[in-house]
Formats: sequence, structure tokens, C-alpha cells
Amino acid sequence: MMNKTLLLVFLFFQVVSQAQKGTPFTELSDPTADTLSDWSKIKPGLHSSFVSIDKRFPLSVAPDITIQKKAGLYGWRGERVAAQVLLWTVAPVKDVSVSVSEFTSPAGKLPASAGSARFIRYVMTDEFAGGCGHRKPQDFAASLSADMLDDLKKFDLAAKKVRPVWISVEIPAQAKPGNYTAKVTVSGQGVPSQVLNLSLEVSGQVLPPPSEWTFHLDQWQHPSAVARLDNVPMWSDAHFEALKPVMQLAARAGQKVITATLNKDPWNVQTFDPYADMITWTKNADGTWKYDYAVFDRWVQFMMDLGLKKMINCYSIIPWNNEIHYQDAASGKLVNVKAKPGTQVFEEVWTPFLKDFVKHLKTKGWLEITNIAIDERTREEVDGALKLIQQVAPELGVSYADNQKTYQRYPNSEDISIAVGHPFSKEDLKDRQARDLNTTFYICCSDGFPNQFTFSDPGESAYLGWYTEAAGFDGMLRWAFNSWVEHPLQDSRFRTWPAGDTYIVYPQGRSSIRYERMLEGIQDYEKIQILKKKLKPADMERLDAAIARLNNPNRTPDWNVNLNAAKALMRELSAGL
Repeated sequence: MMNKTLLLVFLFFQVVSQAQKGTPFTELSDPTADTLSDWSKIKPGLHSSFVSIDKRFPLSVAPDITIQKKAGLYGWRGERVAAQVLLWTVAPVKDVSVSVSEFTSPAGKLPASAGSARFIRYVMTDEFAGGCGHRKPQDFAASLSADMLDDLKKFDLAAKKVRPVWISVEIPAQAKPGNYTAKVTVSGQGVPSQVLNLSLEVSGQVLPPPSEWTFHLDQWQHPSAVARLDNVPMWSDAHFEALKPVMQLAARAGQKVITATLNKDPWNVQTFDPYADMITWTKNADGTWKYDYAVFDRWVQFMMDLGLKKMINCYSIIPWNNEIHYQDAASGKLVNVKAKPGTQVFEEVWTPFLKDFVKHLKTKGWLEITNIAIDERTREEVDGALKLIQQVAPELGVSYADNQKTYQRYPNSEDISIAVGHPFSKEDLKDRQARDLNTTFYICCSDGFPNQFTFSDPGESAYLGWYTEAAGFDGMLRWAFNSWVEHPLQDSRFRTWPAGDTYIVYPQGRSSIRYERMLEGIQDYEKIQILKKKLKPADMERLDAAIARLNNPNRTPDWNVNLNAAKALMRELSAGL
């Protein structure tokens, strides 16, 4: 039974956590010259307009746009589609709310919950500059970026500021095809309500649920960051409750891989929060080993219950500092050991673990989907590690992020990801796919485009799905799903990489423009796979030509134009089925 002191600590964390979730926070001040923008031509009152989802709007700049009170959306049944509304005012307006009515048509209605509106919050960002490398904030241009989607019911608009709002529509898989309409109502204290008209064309085509998508999405999860931001004890019941809304976002995007750890932090605390142990190693007094898998098992089962069942990638047999630690039963101390692949100590510490791990995975029924994972290690280290795995635990799969063409030396590896700017052989990709081996690309701090920094163009996140198809990959890897910085709700900058590189979702299950547009691109990828089986050869040839224009991991002047043209063509071809 939990003793009294522990119970009080647990209850304290619970109270703090709930208070944090319910307490509004203040955005940081705009550090740019945009605050000098001329608002003299803006008439009094609250203004609203539909705007492009391809743009982020500066907080302090007076809008110079053509006001649009109507907008149209198109989507397949089972798809999530989006629009953006911009609000602005010269004088403060309190208690502003934005609501979406039911979608109605002669064919019937969509559920009232289909449409939602979320205020977009501004976080501090910086610039790509040199990409990877240690950063001092004063050395990089700072600005506020509209990115986080908040769940506030009302929001106080500041004077001479804009406030974007994200409109999402979840089209039920059972919806009747046809044309629907809805009202987007903007209200505020002391101002007349405004109504914008939103139309929705529902296709007869059906998108399967995310659990059935073929796109291989691998975004590394970080449970420790959730424990800190929610103020809950690590691996407690409260921690797993706090993890749920965050990891549900991963599942909703079709995430296929569970990120697990084998020993101490495999990345040598590159993130703000160290990765907490999932498996406890103990060396007994007689020299034998004992491994406690309780946390590992609970974490994996928790993620599986959310629908992530394709792979378990376990980091890492080659930590970034080649260190492991274990509890020494004889001394009662935690012992740190440097174990570099190819050395005797490496074999001595990893051999008994790998053998025991295989036995444990067999008892859980997880062996066939588990990989020992490696992240960007040297050729010498990878060779030494894979040699040992093949010798003592050949049943285990292998996964690695690769920027040295390691996949050519180990062509049977179950799961590899190639750096987006790194040369690769299309023949190798086709060979791996023919043998049902998974091959993705990855983006990180070194890639200026396409990427998901908080200053990246919104369309880049959608581009990733189309680039996957164009280049012939099975999906994509992104090194961090929720490795939050110190104050992620306000400042996305980090000490080492361009802002936003460490996460694309926010605490307590808040989404982002980057996440929503990435979901859009993945949905498009899934739609392409369906259309391949349905379109006439001539039509498929047209679509292939549009897709081919997106086979470029470098920014071009017309990349967004080409992306939207490909999306428009897919809509046209879908309508003809």
C-alpha cells in the first residue's frame, strides 16, 4: 500500500497538473518591427475572413487581404479537411468565440461534432541559418509563429493584432456523398456576430481508418517530457493518463512504430528531458544478470491499445556515448560502463541481455515486430553491433537511421531510414519493397526543406507525404514527436537546433498547423494508393506526372504551386470515379 507521504506527493502532482491544464498562458511579446505596422486604414470593429492554409500570418501586421466570407472544402469520406479563418481588430475585443454549425445537405446531416474551430497560438521561433549546431538566441532572428492549436472556448483579442483560427472537419466514413453547407459564427463581447459560409463536397470515395493506412510513419515518442510538463511522477498511473491525449495524436496520424529504450538515455541527453529507463538491468553478486521489463511491457501495451502494432523499435545497442548503466547488487550502486561495439566489454554486457530479451519478447508475442534500433552511428560501430546481434540473437530485427549507405552492406535489415538529402539507389528501394522490407526517409536539423520547423511554410508538412510517393519510399521518420523544450507553449527554440525541430505537437494533446498539414499529406498518400487501383491508365499517367514534379527534397520557387496543382488534379480524377 502507498504510504502517507507518497500519497500526499501524488495528490500534489495531480492538483498541479490539473491546474496547469486549466490555466491560460501568455504569449511572448512580438520582438519584430512588425509592431510598427500601420493600422490606420483598418476600420473599427472585429473583422473576419477565410484565408489560405498555406500561410502563417504575422501577429502584428495589419492584414492586406481580399476579404472572403465564403470558402469551399472537398474531402473523401473518412478524411479530415481544414480551412483557416483570420480575425483582426484595432481595439481589444473580449470573449471572442468561433463555432461551426452542423453541415447539412439534401442528403442529410453530418454529426454536430464533425466541425471544430481552434484558436491558433503564437510561439517564439528563429530561423534555419546553418541548421544543426549549438545556438545562442541573440545570434538568430526571432519572431512569433502561428502554430499551436489551442482548445480554448473563448479568447481575448488584443488591439492591433491578428488571431488565426483553424477549422477542422472530420468527414464520417458513413457520410452520404454530396454538397453540404455550414455556418462559421464569430462572436465577441460588445461586437455584432459575424457569419461566414463554409461549403463541403463529400466524395463517394472512402479513406480507411488510420490504423489501416499503409504509410509508414515513425515519429520518436518521448514519455519523460510528458511527465515533466504535466507534473506527474514518471511511469505512474497519472503519467499514463497524461500520455494518452498526446499519443492519441500519433495514432490519429497513422503512427506505426512504438519508440522504446533498452538502457539509459540512448541519445546522451540531447533533449531537454533525459529519456527515463524502461528496462532496469541488475548485475547479481554471482555475476549473473536480471532484467526488469515491467515499465517496458506497460509502455508497449499502452501504445498497442491505442492502435500502434506494426513495430517496436528499441534504442539503442549503440547509445550516442556508448554507455550503459546497471544496478550492482553487491554494492547497491548504479554502475556506468562504456561499451563500444567490437570490444570485449560490449560483448560481455550485451550478450546476456539480448538472449534474455528474446526470451521475454517470445513470452509477450512481440518478437516478430521488435527491432534493435540504431541512430546515425559510425560504420565501425554499426558493423560491430550488427555482428553481435547476428551471432547471439538473430531472431531480432534491426532498424537504423542511415546516412552512410549502411543499407547496402546489410540489405536484409527490416527497417531503414535514409537521410532525405542523402543519395540512394532506386533499384535498392524497389528490391527492398519486393522483399517486404521497410524503407523510409528522415528529416532533421540539417534539412532546410522540406521540414517541420515552427518557421517552415505550412505546406511543407503536406509536401512530405507527396515526396514519399514521388521518391518511392514507404513513409517517413522524424526524430522527435514530443521532445519538448523548457517552455514549449511559448518558445519553440532550443539550444542546439532550429526552432520546432524537437516536437510537432504540444502538451496535453494540443495539435499544431504542422501536425494537421502532415496528416493532410499522409491522407493524400493513402488516396493515391487507392487511386492506383481504380484510375484508367491515361488518368493515372496524368497523376504520375503531377507527382513526379514533387520528387525533389530541395526548395524550388514553384514547389507549393506544384503541390496544390497535384491535389487539384487528384480531386478532379477522384470525382470521375
